[in-house]
Amino acid sequence: MNDTSSDALASFSVPQWHGGQLMAYSGIDGPTHYETGLVIRTVANPSGMEIVYPGRLPVVFGQKPGTEIIVSNDFFSFRESSGRVTRGSLLDAHHLLISGPVTITDADEKIRTLSKGDRSLIGAASHFDPALIDADIETSWRLRSRWILDQPVLKRFSGSTRKTLFRALSVMKGQLSAPEGAIHSSWTTPDRWPHKDMWLWDSVFHAIGWRHIDPMLARAALDAVFEFQRPGGFIPHQMSPTRNPSEYTQPPILAWGVALVNEMLGDPEWLRRLYPKLAAYIGWDMENRDKDGDGLVEWFVEGDPASRSGESGMDNSPRFDFHYPTRLAAVDFNAYLAREYEIMATLARKLGYEEDIAPWQEKHARLCQRINQHLWSEKDQFYCDYDASNDARSPILASVGFLPLICGAASPERAAALAQHLLDPEMFATAFPVPSIAVRDREHYSKDMWRGPTWVNVNWLIARGLERYARHDERFAELAQSLDAVTIRRVEQACEAYGTFFEYYDDRWEVPPPLLLRKGICSPDNPMRRVIHDYGWTTTLYVDLVLRQDRSASPLTSSTR
Repeated sequence: MNDTSSDALASFSVPQWHGGQLMAYSGIDGPTHYETGLVIRTVANPSGMEIVYPGRLPVVFGQKPGTEIIVSNDFFSFRESSGRVTRGSLLDAHHLLISGPVTITDADEKIRTLSKGDRSLIGAASHFDPALIDADIETSWRLRSRWILDQPVLKRFSGSTRKTLFRALSVMKGQLSAPEGAIHSSWTTPDRWPHKDMWLWDSVFHAIGWRHIDPMLARAALDAVFEFQRPGGFIPHQMSPTRNPSEYTQPPILAWGVALVNEMLGDPEWLRRLYPKLAAYIGWDMENRDKDGDGLVEWFVEGDPASRSGESGMDNSPRFDFHYPTRLAAVDFNAYLAREYEIMATLARKLGYEEDIAPWQEKHARLCQRINQHLWSEKDQFYCDYDASNDARSPILASVGFLPLICGAASPERAAALAQHLLDPEMFATAFPVPSIAVRDREHYSKDMWRGPTWVNVNWLIARGLERYARHDERFAELAQSLDAVTIRRVEQACEAYGTFFEYYDDRWEVPPPLLLRKGICSPDNPMRRVIHDYGWTTTLYVDLVLRQDRSASPLTSSTR
């Protein structure tokens, strides 16, 4: 490993071969082929990997990786105890070439393999080219590694952050797909397997991180979701190049994402093109999700007990356990929508649409007023969902109760009360805050998705909400920085231990992420019933956080484990 790329990558090597890391060809390099492109998952015991898409194939290394272990989305290498180097590279979307001893058995009909000397070629049967067994693996390996090594962000950090950023860039590159079928822009997915498709609010969180790395790709990720917008403004929550989109939507944060990406681009024509699309999208929510006409929107609630409200993004939150099928005015939905109104007023001003500014501001003010009137619990000093049919607030104190901070609905006094909850060990001050429900709600807590664990996207939202109150008290800014810092530290600790970015984390920092429940089950054999690895918004928001945070010590954790 004495070529230039190997020398440059040496500082990113890790001491252990991890399981669960995903490898896939990137749209940065060429066509990704949604239906037939290879997706590969690393396996730790025995050391190797598994082709998981479009077919299944286990690959076991001849020797256990010893030192100089490097894994990215499209290349890997390690030195065996004997000193020999095993190296692999994705030649294109359909072919993985490995130089080094491996054992390959039990390929299904969608995967083909070929061996020649110490080389193994693995490919999708639909596009398999045996001649690629003789491809120049060294050149391919250097080409695949070049994009990451050229990223300026890596030069700005050291230590654990630098290594975690290397993995983050690898994940981000692998989750970028090329235009194909119904999607005419480059687009992102929460993970290349098992989710595979494009999701609405995930794409916004992805763009927030991508804007630091490549603003044009961030822009493309947002443009892609608008390709599925219907005439009335509706945008589905799940979209695919080849399959029909879903029939419900997801949290409205698109205008916010567009505004943040445009801070990097400064492209008024892009804003001008998206402005009417955003207006229609935001309008659809109020027109179609305020079923009782009280001026507050409610999530669509499903009948699936494992996922009461996929539209909310908080599929199995106990918020929805007690109100199905009644209409529940949701704190988060209304806070998101009020924030979108506020941003639309800002965009109208930027574009010179003077006649639009006041109406957007009025919508924002009116919705904030209703949030305070109907969703604030004086007893709990917290924002809670409201069931108008029973004139009752939800008994669940969920992390969404902080989200009126993002739209400025909370008065400074109420914001201060919310801030105190972040410091209270009986409320939301856990080893890895912010838990998805309050600590004191022991009846409904579990290590299962939105029923207790911590999510990086919610932490990001809460911190951004706290920041806007710094003009009232500098302690809000300090608390935001503290939340950013603990989030960065915990994500880095887990990445160092497991080599990946997880969908969510144990708020108590007691259970390792791979052992957490997902909708009632933790099954290593069922990818949708275990915590997703190499998860998109955890990765991209981590990038955003490290680029805005000075990594000061955090007073938020109740433990330094």
